[in-house]
Amino acid sequence: MSEAQSQEVRTRRVLYIPGFDPVPARKYRERYRRGGEEQADISGYALRMGPQRTKGYYGWSVETESRGDRTRADIEVLVWADIVKDSMGHGIAATYWQLVKTAWAYIGSGALFRLMRLRKGPVIAALYPVVLLLAQLGLALGLGFALAYGALAGSEALLRGIEGERSGGQSLFVLRAAMALVMWPCLAWLVLRWFKRRDPWLGWYLMHDYAFSASHGGAYPPAQEARMREFADRIAGALAEDVEEVLVVGHSSGAYMAVSLLADVIRAGRVPENGPKLALLTLGHVVPMVSFLPKAGRLRADLAFLSTREEITWLDVTAPGDGCSFALCDPVAVTGIAPEGQRWPLVISAAFTQTLSPERQKALKWQLFELHFQYLNAFDRPGDYDYFQITAGPLTLATRYAGRAPSPGRISKPVNRHRGLA
Repeated sequence: MSEAQSQEVRTRRVLYIPGFDPVPARKYRERYRRGGEEQADISGYALRMGPQRTKGYYGWSVETESRGDRTRADIEVLVWADIVKDSMGHGIAATYWQLVKTAWAYIGSGALFRLMRLRKGPVIAALYPVVLLLAQLGLALGLGFALAYGALAGSEALLRGIEGERSGGQSLFVLRAAMALVMWPCLAWLVLRWFKRRDPWLGWYLMHDYAFSASHGGAYPPAQEARMREFADRIAGALAEDVEEVLVVGHSSGAYMAVSLLADVIRAGRVPENGPKLALLTLGHVVPMVSFLPKAGRLRADLAFLSTREEITWLDVTAPGDGCSFALCDPVAVTGIAPEGQRWPLVISAAFTQTLSPERQKALKWQLFELHFQYLNAFDRPGDYDYFQITAGPLTLATRYAGRAPSPGRISKPVNRHRGLA
């Protein structure tokens, strides 16, 4: 750290917004602990975690020491896992109906084809649960038929006995057909129930994820809007505290929620003139999956509004190695609503091929979800992105990335048809 980058932050408030994730908030604390200890050892600074010191949602405290500079941060997870769980509580038939409606939301609006022009990886990730659930349905029907046929073949003697006792009774064929009509769907349903409960390839989870975003055509569902109003109050409360920086972090689906939250806070005049520095860090965003939908007018307006504001510093971090995010896509520009004078976000790459050793890359090669969470983990060949120094280090986000140019390969060409904010 140069003399020009002397310590600016002694106390910081961090408000972390998860993506569509049903896991309890303590899982994020454990991830932070593991990654923070590893990154501190690799990069040569001290990091110690402690109990939560704030009242509100689940959180923890952390202190770092680097070259004599000590910084304290209070990190809070803005929890909406209960809403996620509720949205995942559909039965088998309802989930397949979700599949149909979600597919139509993207295909019927043309959003899917525009998304495909942008990045293939996340579109493939979005199609994956559709293909997987249809394959599981076909397999369940096939297994159900085979099991039903086997069961009926094994009981043929019994059926012949039943027919023999009936005077002028139905034919054996009719009896077997009637039993098959009952057994086949029941057995197929049992197979699908096993797939849903075990979900070994996470297809059911992902289907609920995409269905949640598409359920209102890109508009926020009422339960999510209500929770976001609570989150906005937490952010405004943090801005009233005696700290040097308030950092809002949004990961995956939490990234577009963070955009709307900060837009709401700024519009409402809840950012004090002489208060803490306000910063936004978006990680592994999937913004186009929502902003391209026809009823996402609120999100599009929030993106355009926030992209010009002087009250914030907005850093967006993705990586081409993360197939679940729209890597290096400027979420404002590609949505087709970039206003004149756009200044945010600064789009940079976490560059997994450079910041992770070949051994680490090999270990993560087929762990697509862990790659999507890599932004929250340690890097064994770190570059200028260090999640733990950003959230608990001595510099503000603005200073840390002052003068930083966008990463090569940044995508800013509009591919969405919406040129207005409707």
